[in-house]
Amino acid sequence: MSDEVKKFFSTYGDFVKKVTSEPSLDLDALKQSLEDVESKSPIESARLMTAALGLGSETGEFVEIVKKMFLQGKPPSEENIFHMKRELGDIMWYWVTACSALDLDPFEVIKENQDKLEARYGEKFEVQRSEVRKEGDL
Repeated sequence: MSDEVKKFFSTYGDFVKKVTSEPSLDLDALKQSLEDVESKSPIESARLMTAALGLGSETGEFVEIVKKMFLQGKPPSEENIFHMKRELGDIMWYWVTACSALDLDPFEVIKENQDKLEARYGEKFEVQRSEVRKEGDL
């Protein structure tokens, strides 16, 4: 690696550290952040962290199968469908863990999602409604 490239990565590494939050850099600050969240809310920090990390990784595994089928010639076989089914089960497990960590009823979360999408789209999906949303429609 050239000295110029090494200098670039060193400079960029310094920049990245400057714009990174303290709890992302320091274990004691992270512990304090977890304690602060738990003391100020009904959120169970450890369960929520488990859910968030699990949702990200399991979703990635599901996406990997889809990517390989559509972009790399992996066959849409029963075996691959079964593999996706298992990943969806893992996603559901972490999703319910997130609901529990946030003290949310999973059925209410589903209903809220349905209400939000009905308000946005009515009876039929329209691209315009997905791209240009009303104020407050997240």
